[in-house]
Amino acid sequence: MIDFSQHFTYGKLLRYALSPIMMIFTSIYSIVDGLFLSNFAGKEAFAAVNFIMPYLMLYTSTGFMFGTGGSALIAKKLGEKKSQEANEIFSTLVWVSALVGVVLALIGLAFLRPVAVMQGAEGVLLENSVLYGKIYLLGTPACIIQFEFQNLYATAGKTKLGLYATVVSGMMNIFLDALFVGVFSWGLVGAAVATILSQWIGGLIPFACFGPKNTSLLRLVKCRLNGRAMLKICTNGSSEMVNNISISIVSLLYNIQLLRYAGDDGIAAYGIMMYINFLFTAIFWGYVVGISPIISYHYGAENHRELHSLFKKSLTIIGACSLLMFIISETLARPISRIFVGYDPGLLEMTTHGFFLFSFSFLFAGLSIFGSSFFTALNNGLISAMLSFSRVFMFQIPAILVLPLVWKLDGIWLSVVVAELCTGILGIVFFLKCRKRYQY
Repeated sequence: MIDFSQHFTYGKLLRYALSPIMMIFTSIYSIVDGLFLSNFAGKEAFAAVNFIMPYLMLYTSTGFMFGTGGSALIAKKLGEKKSQEANEIFSTLVWVSALVGVVLALIGLAFLRPVAVMQGAEGVLLENSVLYGKIYLLGTPACIIQFEFQNLYATAGKTKLGLYATVVSGMMNIFLDALFVGVFSWGLVGAAVATILSQWIGGLIPFACFGPKNTSLLRLVKCRLNGRAMLKICTNGSSEMVNNISISIVSLLYNIQLLRYAGDDGIAAYGIMMYINFLFTAIFWGYVVGISPIISYHYGAENHRELHSLFKKSLTIIGACSLLMFIISETLARPISRIFVGYDPGLLEMTTHGFFLFSFSFLFAGLSIFGSSFFTALNNGLISAMLSFSRVFMFQIPAILVLPLVWKLDGIWLSVVVAELCTGILGIVFFLKCRKRYQY
């Protein structure tokens, strides 16, 4: 179990950062889904999944809100030595999120086909998208719980348990993908069933681990609905939900633009870039998930010296990872693209060229992700939400609408780069403005 009160050196931070590994595993499992679909079911099925996925992720994004907002508040209570209150808030959060998941699944099913049609899907693309979405949404409650526990495992001081839970559910996903898609040739249906079964496994593990007495900082206890705490969690974590909802909204807009400029091949190429983007940015997201409860703890304990140390070390780690990811992505753009669509030379060329341009976003993505999560950890949901909102509505949406008018398809790939750069600059402005207030 992690002692949050200790001084964290670079070595301790990196050893503690099992959350990045957990999220990397999650991303790898998603990539495996894509590999099986593309190579065994064809690019039409692959395009359909990537086409409808942004809509599906709209409903599971509440898991990030509950996870980040809940983690910040619970860790703050632990820092204030209020362990009983922390456990009551933790328990309320878990039960509320499960109920919310059921409601959102029903809403998602009701609007699934209309949204697909609104984006411009028709024929095979439309039917495949709706078929996959209907099955996938059945796993919404479990997916929300799984996402929120990517934060709560770290808050409970059980990052290894989180890693093990992710490995178990992920390996089940890979096995079922190979069986349903590769062996039984069930295509979209097989991929969707494999995904929701693995999600339910990952969503039920926390109940088994935190229901009985355990050695972690948290456990499920008897509780009553704490409206004030839930409001605080939702307000503070809203930035992360806004960020993920925004990603989904932007991806929906990408789909519309890609259909206009490149057709179904454009959707498939963008899907490949998103898989790699999930893998690389998982390192950033995982790191901030691991570091956030430590920041919240020392903020609650008013340990400003350690807070300053954590902030400085985090910027160094984020900067080094950003440069390394850019170099790797530029070097491996073609080999990675070939793994997915080597069977289609035209699509391979489109994906490789787009990936070269898209890769510049990795230079700035870490800073924008850390900025939003850092202020969430400080329980300043307003600034965090402003960063998330600005990234999408001030920078990315205008870029995706305007840049293609000048550079056509290249403008679509470059819009992400522009958004990450501008958000990173805005994050630096807030860092400088708030440094005296929080004394980091």
